[in-house]
Amino acid sequence: MRRTPLAGVAAGLALALAAAGCGGGDDGKKSGSGNAAGAGQLTGRGPITLVSGKDRSGNMQKMVDAWNAAHPSEQAKIVELPDEPNDQRQQMIQNATTRSDAYTVLNLDVVWTAEFAANRWLAELPKAQLDTGKLLPATVTTGEYRGRLFAMPLTSDSGLLFYRTDLLKKAGIDQAPTTWAEMWSDCDKVKALPEGKGVDCFLTEVGKTEGLTVSAAEAINSAGGTIVDAEGKPSVGTPQAKAGLDFLVNAIKDGRMPKAALTLDGEGGRRQFQAGKLLFHRQWPYQYDLANADDGSSKVAGKFAVAPIPGPNGPGAANLGGHNYAISAFAKNKASALDFIKFMADVKQQKANALATSQAPTVASLYTDPDMIKKYPFLPTLQKAIENAKSRPVVVKYGDVTAAIQGSVYDALGGKTAPDKALTDLQSKLTQLTTP
Repeated sequence: MRRTPLAGVAAGLALALAAAGCGGGDDGKKSGSGNAAGAGQLTGRGPITLVSGKDRSGNMQKMVDAWNAAHPSEQAKIVELPDEPNDQRQQMIQNATTRSDAYTVLNLDVVWTAEFAANRWLAELPKAQLDTGKLLPATVTTGEYRGRLFAMPLTSDSGLLFYRTDLLKKAGIDQAPTTWAEMWSDCDKVKALPEGKGVDCFLTEVGKTEGLTVSAAEAINSAGGTIVDAEGKPSVGTPQAKAGLDFLVNAIKDGRMPKAALTLDGEGGRRQFQAGKLLFHRQWPYQYDLANADDGSSKVAGKFAVAPIPGPNGPGAANLGGHNYAISAFAKNKASALDFIKFMADVKQQKANALATSQAPTVASLYTDPDMIKKYPFLPTLQKAIENAKSRPVVVKYGDVTAAIQGSVYDALGGKTAPDKALTDLQSKLTQLTTP
């Protein structure tokens, strides 16, 4: 998918983002507010649309086809948005602020719930009809806002370290690094081998996209800091935040991470890893199946494993990712949409999707399911990572906050701004954005 240069989109997005910046009041009376449906008011049956980022597996369509076969009068179709999460969010906001009923079910990044719910762009979901008790507890909170359920967790995510077992073995290393220093030491040993020529040490997403917010949060959290604390106050003016940012800055400065990383998105990094050009790669679980493909598309199939991301003194603090299904407050056929979400969230569907895509499920029992363990032996590692993962800032003005993080951190990584000043500037920006 590519950005679509339609006439009027720029103006529409400007209005949408302006409205997004106004959220936050208890009464929901703000720009962009609509006739949000309560948990007991999900009515209307008929066709629905599932709005989502690009599905590279093709399995989402198979699941929708199964729904359509059983619901001939409530057909669902997929509307695919661009790859980049920022672009997806903007298009969903544009739809909401124009009160359009074109979107029914929204496939939301877990950190968008607060913003969308606060602006009354989502219909509240009836907790009594959705079995959240079977889910990993960490995933349930991502769908809630002020104690009410607005989105059903469908897939979870946590950052993992993908690493080349074949190259480490040749260097006499039999396990993944648990600290940043160990990772750099392992890299030096591999680079000294003939097989290590042309292989970059490490990559995490640092292009000016949502992935940079993820990478910054993981580095800062791993060093014991936070971007926004538990009380919702900015907290990047600390030695721990500085240590996390320094890790990323020095990785590029010292050549541990290629400068080309500044222009790559998540898919660009995946292609680098599958081409055999990376020793260590911080990535989401979805890469596992793609990198293990036996159709010739991957040069590292059978030559890698995954482990927790490293930190300064031991395993790091991975970011909690994933996607939840929510219902647009402006959709017509909300009753059909609720049934569709129940169908997609069912344990059988989640298992089939996980086996087909390596996307992390939210149903807890699937992490000990024999079929799942057989195909994905790293599931216990992933479950622990999800349980211990930390979220990106949970704030109403998320779009503005993530843009501020990306801008300041990117300037530091590119050498435009010293890390100390970048964090000072970021603290000031975040204070303005999070002050009621």
